[in-house]
Amino acid sequence: MPFEKKAVHFGGGNIGRGFVAEFLHKSGYEVIFVDVMDKIIDSLNDTPSYTVTEIGEEGEKTFTIDHYRALNSKYKLDEVIKEISEADVVTCAVGPNILKFIAEPVAKGIEARKLDYPLAVIACENAINATTTWRGFIEERLSADTKAKLATKARFSNSAIDRIVPQQAPDAGLNVKIERFFEWCVEMPPFDGMQHPKIDGVHFVDDLEPYIERKLFTVNTSHATAAYTGYNRGKEYIHETMQDKDINAIVRATVKETAALIIKKHGIPEKEQYDYVDQIIKRISNPELKDDVKRVGRAPLRKLSRKERFIGPASQLAELGLPVDNLLNAVDMALRFQNVEGDDESVELAKILADNDAKSATTKLTGLDDSHPLYSHVLKRVEKVKAESKL
Repeated sequence: MPFEKKAVHFGGGNIGRGFVAEFLHKSGYEVIFVDVMDKIIDSLNDTPSYTVTEIGEEGEKTFTIDHYRALNSKYKLDEVIKEISEADVVTCAVGPNILKFIAEPVAKGIEARKLDYPLAVIACENAINATTTWRGFIEERLSADTKAKLATKARFSNSAIDRIVPQQAPDAGLNVKIERFFEWCVEMPPFDGMQHPKIDGVHFVDDLEPYIERKLFTVNTSHATAAYTGYNRGKEYIHETMQDKDINAIVRATVKETAALIIKKHGIPEKEQYDYVDQIIKRISNPELKDDVKRVGRAPLRKLSRKERFIGPASQLAELGLPVDNLLNAVDMALRFQNVEGDDESVELAKILADNDAKSATTKLTGLDDSHPLYSHVLKRVEKVKAESKL
């Protein structure tokens, strides 16, 4: 396979290596990984290839990923900037909270760009409009001259990704096991007047919001509901949690509420959405993925935030006067994910609930205004958790 195109990818973790880089590699891109984790960068540079194993009902299928390089931006920022200035595509899978820290090299790479076509910038994060967020941080670091002609230098396109990457074996090294099912949608309008990047398997769409919300409010909501409910009932793995008939019913009831929003707001046919729900329940129940509830539940502050998987759909449903009881139950479970070893946000969650009154904690955690129709319902859950935490 000829490698003539170049992609710079921020994040050498499992999603970056096992999902994004796999797609880019298959599409003929040389991939330059950028990270600040010495161990990952050193391993990538010391290892000429690694494997991605896709897990499905039909068994396993393994692919070899090679023709990549890796740069540590702590020590080789100038090289990172040069690679970006010469790249066709820049992607990231670092977590939404890290976007501000990877804006500077992209801004400087755009400033230094001499190619006669724009750089495609695509964030691959579990967050709504993550590329727009990243663009905001990047633009803060651009000169007025570059901002005036930015469309000739870079195009910023939001994306929605859907693929479960479970906890990996301790001895996996760079190799990644990943589910076979995937969906990667990228919005087309930002590429108006130019050829969009050719990445096999990517679905370019005119309107991304239905895909983002359907994915976030079905896959992420169901996965997190299972994780938090399972954690509070002493379960270790997601598939074990989903084998519990009571919890399985709870998860289904929760995404039945979000399905009502998706159907009403985006006009997706009812049968299509419920078939999608069934597919997602089947996926997260797959014992081959063997995913730890603590891993799936980590970062509860982000997952409880205003536009995320619980408050995001519940707030819109409340505005429409539609039921949110099951989503509120999931919020209750998430609020109890406190002081979990290895998860700083769960420690901070416990601190926020302990140090603030219920109203302040509700506002701080969810970003809801006290006039919002959902606010009082969430407040009751916060009061309940705070009271029971003192027992």
